[in-house]
Amino acid sequence: MQIKALPSPYRPDPKIASLGDKIGDAVRAADFPETILRFRNDRWAATVGLEGLSDDEWLRHFGRFKPLADNMPQPLALRYHGHQFRHYNPDIGDGRGFLFAQMRDGHDRLLDLATKGSGTTPYSRQGDGRLTLKGGVREILATEMLEALGVNSSKTFSLIETGEALMRGDEPSPTRSAVMVRLSHSHIRIGTFQRIAAEGDAEMMEQLVNYSLTILYNETPGSDPAAQLLNLAVERIADLSASYMVAGFVHGVLNSDNINITGESFDYGPWRFTEYWDPRFTAAYFDENGLYAFGRQAEAMHWDVGQLAVSLRLICDAPPLIAALERFPVLFQQALVRRFLWRLGVQSRGEESDRQLVEAAERAMVREQIPIDLFFHQHRGGCSPDSTEYGEERKAVIDILSGYKNTHSATHPFWSDLTPCSMLIEEVERIWAAVSEHDDWQPLYRKVDDIRRMGEAHSKTA
Repeated sequence: MQIKALPSPYRPDPKIASLGDKIGDAVRAADFPETILRFRNDRWAATVGLEGLSDDEWLRHFGRFKPLADNMPQPLALRYHGHQFRHYNPDIGDGRGFLFAQMRDGHDRLLDLATKGSGTTPYSRQGDGRLTLKGGVREILATEMLEALGVNSSKTFSLIETGEALMRGDEPSPTRSAVMVRLSHSHIRIGTFQRIAAEGDAEMMEQLVNYSLTILYNETPGSDPAAQLLNLAVERIADLSASYMVAGFVHGVLNSDNINITGESFDYGPWRFTEYWDPRFTAAYFDENGLYAFGRQAEAMHWDVGQLAVSLRLICDAPPLIAALERFPVLFQQALVRRFLWRLGVQSRGEESDRQLVEAAERAMVREQIPIDLFFHQHRGGCSPDSTEYGEERKAVIDILSGYKNTHSATHPFWSDLTPCSMLIEEVERIWAAVSEHDDWQPLYRKVDDIRRMGEAHSKTA
């Protein structure tokens, strides 16, 4: 579930230290030639009491990585393993990022500030540890759009250009460099548990399970903490899978090291939003078999959660873990319906009617090639726009929607716009071209404003 920003004073709480020195390696940030502030997310900085930093202070903390007061004395490159496109890889970890600070927000959640592009670590594997400026711009757009559409996502907290020329094989080079800071509810991944299981460290596994339950979920461990944690992760990750579908989002790389134990989406590389409800649509050019295609994302995340269950066998019997895993498909379907109704802005009429609505909507979008964003925009609150050109599938949706009541007051001017706010690859490239060719940042800033306006119009939490 997406949690709204709530202002809070700065409350440092570096709990990661309780896990000892097995969770990561102390590292230093690269010494960049320049630090040019390109984006600071004051809306979310206010949730952790950092909105009052001057730009110079911001650059010192998030470009030069001077430690925040009473926080982590040195960054940690976290250790983990993971399945990458279903192939197990024990040679990974934070290769171009680190955990920099932890603090409490207004909901008393423990939040992390972590980096992308901050330099080499013991896990860089011959990489340069850097982030392209384009990658940072793309991450801003992804996280802002997902937040507006109710997805439980990390937030792009800061983007600073660093003045280096980077060589990349998948985009014109040399290209500009950046360091990004992400605000996220933990960076404990399924791959973190996989590493501990591979090492056979039962004591560390129990410690990590306890940390995840008590610190991240605010739960009191019961008689079977491992199964308790798996049930919570199944619930959150099934919901995340559904939220991707309703947003029309394709993450692109749903490897087990990219799945957060709290069910929060993060780490955006080859992401895309699909214009149409196309189950085969993929985001990554290297996903040749469509493993992480739009329509297979729930399957992929269920498989990843299965790897968490395998890891937890180190300290737990199989039957309760299997029982938790078997909940995933039903939870996914329930979340899909709930989020579908949320984006449509209508009240539930019961399981059978709601399921029929979702199925009819999917058929209409597929068979009549209705763009996803346009469909939800036009039918928000159960609206039935007049048209004699609609096919039978769209008419069926309108007929079902006629029995639904809206859940919102459609007074926000966004709902009077003729076209919805979308984020298709062509616009992403235009925004980047303005930066790359003219150093013009206004298209990016205007788009962020437009996206946030859409988020305000949706108002209630998904």
